[in-house]
Amino acid sequence: MTQIITTHKNSDFDAFASLVAATLIYPEAVAAVPKTINPNVRAFMSIHKEVFDYVDRWNIETGKVSRLIVVDTPNWSRLGPIAKLRQRTDLEVLVWDHHTGGDIDADWKCQEAVGATVTLMVRQLKAMRKLITPIQATLFLAGLYEDTGNLTFSSCTAEDAYAAGWLLDRKADLALVAKFLRPAYGEKQKDVLFEMLKNTSRMKINGHSVSISRIHIDGHVGNLALVVRMYRDIVNVDAAFGLFVSQAKKGRCRCMVIGRSDTDAVDVGELMKSMGGGGHPGAGSAMLRDVNPDVAGQMIIDLLEGNQQSSVQISDLMSFPVFTVPSDTSMAEVARMLRRRGCTGLPVVDGDRLVGVISRRDFKKIRKEGQLQAPVKAFMSTRVITIEPGKSPIQAARTMVRHDVGRLPVVEAGRLIGIITRSDAMIYFYDLLPD
Repeated sequence: MTQIITTHKNSDFDAFASLVAATLIYPEAVAAVPKTINPNVRAFMSIHKEVFDYVDRWNIETGKVSRLIVVDTPNWSRLGPIAKLRQRTDLEVLVWDHHTGGDIDADWKCQEAVGATVTLMVRQLKAMRKLITPIQATLFLAGLYEDTGNLTFSSCTAEDAYAAGWLLDRKADLALVAKFLRPAYGEKQKDVLFEMLKNTSRMKINGHSVSISRIHIDGHVGNLALVVRMYRDIVNVDAAFGLFVSQAKKGRCRCMVIGRSDTDAVDVGELMKSMGGGGHPGAGSAMLRDVNPDVAGQMIIDLLEGNQQSSVQISDLMSFPVFTVPSDTSMAEVARMLRRRGCTGLPVVDGDRLVGVISRRDFKKIRKEGQLQAPVKAFMSTRVITIEPGKSPIQAARTMVRHDVGRLPVVEAGRLIGIITRSDAMIYFYDLLPD
């Protein structure tokens, strides 16, 4: 009989993190995700598809379920169609949740008023002396931070903070957490964003789209980094810079420069260092005093035109030569190749021409054993998404998330010269790239 771990509809990071943590506590159980998942969680799941084991909840045969483990909700109504299991008298139900109340009459429950359900799961993982990976720690921290407002909500407890420390000690990546958790902003930030959009300028520098906006602000306005990030997304550029001009004491001019980039080719941190500030490749800032804002804007342009460091490109990360399969290869032989090589997919070629990609997921299309003798071209995906070798790892990751694919053939002048996988991109983002 089957043991199932599941969570509520419209799953947030705490729900998915608790789901994954529960698979470590109950290794014999299967994690079943709902159909509706928050967009930021869906993006995280897409890029880490090969890391976390789960199935779609609607594919579960509920008649075979003997134990149901529910995380992050105490209510049947939030479980969707699987709630019909409540009629089963022979079903064992376990609940892990940080909300009080609920209508699930569980056989066993861990239900305490802490900031996040994953905090309770971390407590158990610590007690069991379970080893977790940096990626798992990052996911658990994202769930904890989302439900506690980065440990600022009134519902946050000391145990939440201790759990966060334990996860950071296990190499949780705060930078990655920040990428997927977007903080809220208020009226002041909205007004600043509106003024930035009215005063925007857009240009092309060394093949990259750049936007610089200069505005005057009065008094303190928080979360300007968030505003610049949103501004960059809206104007759809590779890098954006906000110049926030205000009056300091004695009438002196003060200019806060904040930059955000989503391409490795524009290293904002290095640029800001040249202006007396600092940061990292994707984000940075500098405070300029008694500097004409027009001069500050020109400094940014000059630095972008001449002083950017060379960046990591797809050609630095891709695998080559590429192992391919001819389009007339049988599915049975492809299955053997995938097992032998330990990979999840392969490019399919017709002569020198790339015609498709075959992945393990495509084998789900097979309904009869005889179909294993059919050629791979009958089951391969013909919608091939490719990338050029000069693009950045960030662009590759965004493309894989957007199209929900696990690998991108690297094509130059019509020739297949390499391949980059989701794992390759993850290695780069988790700072495991060799020097």
